[in-house]
Amino acid sequence: MNGGDVTALEWKFSQVFGERTAGEEVQEVDIISAIEFDKSGDHLATGDRGGRVVLFERTDTKEHGESRRDLEKTDYVPSRHPEFRYKTEFQSHEPEFDYLKSLEIEEKINKIRWCQTANGALFLLSTNDKTIKYWKVQEKKVKKVATMNMDLSKVAGNSNTGSSSVSSSTNSLLVNGGFKDKSSTNVVNEYKFPPGGIPSLRLPVVTSNETSLVARCRRVYAHAHDYHINSISNNSDGETFISADDLRINLWNLEISNQSFNIVDVKPANMEDLTEVITSAEFHPTNCSTLAYSSSKGSIRLIDLRQSALCDKHSKLFEEHEAPGSRSFFTEIIASISDIKFGRDGRYILSRDYMTLKLWDINMDSGPVSTFQVHEHLRPKLCDLYENDSIFDKFECCLSGDSQRVATGSYSNLFRVFGCGSGSTEATTLEASKNPMRRQVQTPSRPSRSLSSITRAVRRGGDTPGVDANGNSFDFTTKLLHLAWHPSENSIACAAANSLYMYYA
Repeated sequence: MNGGDVTALEWKFSQVFGERTAGEEVQEVDIISAIEFDKSGDHLATGDRGGRVVLFERTDTKEHGESRRDLEKTDYVPSRHPEFRYKTEFQSHEPEFDYLKSLEIEEKINKIRWCQTANGALFLLSTNDKTIKYWKVQEKKVKKVATMNMDLSKVAGNSNTGSSSVSSSTNSLLVNGGFKDKSSTNVVNEYKFPPGGIPSLRLPVVTSNETSLVARCRRVYAHAHDYHINSISNNSDGETFISADDLRINLWNLEISNQSFNIVDVKPANMEDLTEVITSAEFHPTNCSTLAYSSSKGSIRLIDLRQSALCDKHSKLFEEHEAPGSRSFFTEIIASISDIKFGRDGRYILSRDYMTLKLWDINMDSGPVSTFQVHEHLRPKLCDLYENDSIFDKFECCLSGDSQRVATGSYSNLFRVFGCGSGSTEATTLEASKNPMRRQVQTPSRPSRSLSSITRAVRRGGDTPGVDANGNSFDFTTKLLHLAWHPSENSIACAAANSLYMYYA
């Protein structure tokens, strides 16, 4: 990768939403299960196990109010403390029951993806295990009737006036609409409103001063997946998106909810021959015909939708072959990729397996460009991790907007940030708390050890011991699975149980 800023960033606490008090028990439904920034970075969405989606909006750019033209006149970019505030929330999914398969479908939000905004409204996709929904969130003016029709106090006082005018008018009329011997002008004058109008009659006044945010489900994309949906991803064309489960990837049009096209199918004719499943899938950020998907065997396949309707054959395969003699019972489990992300320019793919983060150059399929050790210190404990199912935890990963740094979560509510620019040895461990540097382990500066002259791969971060900086063993019950990097700034949002922590550098 190109050399960027090789100095390690100093991360600072910014905000926390839903902070727990000491000893407070976390409700299962409140645990955050998805985080996503929109493309502008001005909005952030989280989903939880209770099927709710919570939206936050950035406030520090609005309050300063400088226009882009004013900022361009300044000689420096003002460093601001990024601040978000709660915007709204809505119930996206409800628990369901599949009667044909006798299967409970939980409401937990697996993924959230922002779509293109239009006319001031926000659009996003959210999914649970089976159903994807397309939401529109918009400000609506609340119309209220300020005054009622009648003023009862004045009606009583004017009752005599009203009756006398009626009686005089009826006397002047004959049957079949005839008049007494009077000119028409006199009749019109008799029906004239008094000066200033009738005081007892008041028309209602409708005001719309207040606005409220309304979330409306525009589309429901259902009944297209036999297995649990693990990924959704928007296409750069703004019209289509993909959804992936263990064995298939489907292509949808945002406007058509009752039809999708199956573009990848890895289901064998005999399920006993099944050797790998799809674990994650994502569209290329700029090329609308290219997407990548990862597998449980640790490989990433790049496919081109222009090649064929059913993309059985990949255009590129990225995988790292294991060293001879290193195979064990756990080899395949820890090789399974839990998440992949494209860099913003589409040149690099970041993948996370249980032990490592790997950075791949899509122009070089011989091996990863860089490998970052995240859980190498847990290798002696793989048996214990297998017994308590922690070895199957699915950690997410993210890249900075300039693709110079990568981040992923770990246990004890820790997350790690690595520099991936050439010459960088940055490997920072942070805790999801108000003091993120509390458990900071200083990684000794050392030259990156080249694995191969062909791949130019480097490994970093493997020096961290199996205990944290305080000498405590890792807590496998508190894990930081979900995090997201702001698209244009060094700002990270991460989820620790039901709390959303935000940091900046």
